Amino acid sequence: MFDVGEFVVFGSDGVCRVESVGSLEMEGISKEKLFYTLVPVGQSGNGKIFAPVDGKKVTIRRIVNKEEADRLIDEINDIGKLNITDEKKREERYKEVIHNCDLREVVQLIKEIHARKEMRDAIGKKMTAMDERYYIIAENCLYSELSFPLKMEKSEIKDYICSKCEIVAVS
Repeated sequence: MFDVGEFVVFGSDGVCRVESVGSLEMEGISKEKLFYTLVPVGQSGNGKIFAPVDGKKVTIRRIVNKEEADRLIDEINDIGKLNITDEKKREERYKEVIHNCDLREVVQLIKEIHARKEMRDAIGKKMTAMDERYYIIAENCLYSELSFPLKMEKSEIKDYICSKCEIVAVS
């Protein structure tokens, strides 16, 4: 169980702060069932997420610590791309990676999309809208989470990663 005030990663919503843990005062919901009240970090508005403590559908985990973040960045050059061969299942695999919240897989997704962009550029085609959309989501997942343990602004993380390894921006 996560504690109030702790930062967690919640599915594609990214980094959230645990605001409270308890039952919800809503009709039709058992008072015995516990929920996290999560507040997404870095998003405007007053949005809150209510996630069951025993939920199985969406991944919720602690954010990486500084050592884990540094290790991931050190290993980025050695992490391969996803290598999706079935075009019909491409978006399904992209969604799965984002849903799993595994930063190594997110790096693989970024590398996969970058390789696809280079291939399309070589034949005079633009990046697909789907690739562009998932690239933005993947970058946000990676940079948002790494900004916490590295104590940097999210906007600084991309340059920091690029200075430490050979990862290339899609822009």
